[in-house]
Amino acid sequence: MPEYSEYLGEAVRAARSKTTLTQAQVAEKAGIDNRTVLNIENNKGNPKLEVLYSLVRTLKIDPTEIFYPEVHRDTPSLNQLRILIEECSEEEAATIIPVLESVLNALRDKNAISIG
Repeated sequence: MPEYSEYLGEAVRAARSKTTLTQAQVAEKAGIDNRTVLNIENNKGNPKLEVLYSLVRTLKIDPTEIFYPEVHRDTPSLNQLRILIEECSEEEAATIIPVLESVLNALRDKNAISIG
């Protein structure tokens, strides 16, 4: 099975464990078959979009865990940053983006000089 099946299976299994729901309960809430949840958690699933969508929404899975697993890092600072961003209005977010990009570029340039 493709690598993405592992990421999906791990994300669904972890999210379900956090909620303490059984596979049957997740299936019922998501409106899908029990075997589908079982197959996905065993890395044998290649669900249709409507199934994937329903599972992600039901279990409140961060899609980056599935589609960009190499990016997902769960640290206190990143979690705090995510919370702050989620609380922003669209206008606030648009204002913060260039500031954040500038700060990150400066930090990365500084690190590159230090290493080099």
